[in-house]
Amino acid sequence: FRMGSEPAVPGHSPDEAPAHEVAIAGPFLVGMLAVTFADWESCVAGGGCKSNPNPDDKGWGRGTRPVINVSWRDAQEYLSWLSAKTGKPYRLLSEAEREFIMRATPPPVPPRRGNKGTIAADTGPPDAFGLLLSIGNVWEWTQDCWNGTYSGAPVDGSAWLTGDCSKRVVRGGSWESKTEELRPAFRNAATDTDRDDRIGFRIARPLE
Repeated sequence: FRMGSEPAVPGHSPDEAPAHEVAIAGPFLVGMLAVTFADWESCVAGGGCKSNPNPDDKGWGRGTRPVINVSWRDAQEYLSWLSAKTGKPYRLLSEAEREFIMRATPPPVPPRRGNKGTIAADTGPPDAFGLLLSIGNVWEWTQDCWNGTYSGAPVDGSAWLTGDCSKRVVRGGSWESKTEELRPAFRNAATDTDRDDRIGFRIARPLE
């Protein structure tokens, strides 16, 4: 797929350039939902996620709501716990994979809710990949370090692990995003220690 955008595209930002072809090296599995509060609580109960055992839900609800106020580093603790529990190599999506799932079959975008917070992660309908709410509920952490352009970016779909690695790319927009931030090419980043009510994450692993 073609990643990024051309300058003539409405809403284009310089960090979306240069647009470039990406050929993802191999098949991968993606969580149907963003990781939920219930998932996070299972991690805590199982002895993981010790750095942030009780993320603030802002009063919006827990259960099947996407877990929020978890940093990139917190997400790595969850992934380590899940990988150890299952024996499977769970990870975050790369930025390229994240754009691919938005571009290949654009999912339904949840209606703007007047900046009133998240909705349940299992809200449908699914996109053609079977994924729910991959756009517009919470920004989702990716594995990639932040780079201000795509010059030198991997073209095989792998995570870009050089650049400003104190910041990590987030993708997909959130409950408070403007329409232009919900474009598949739109990029954003946050410091890897940030715990924000607009940011959650989704898991992935190679297809065996």
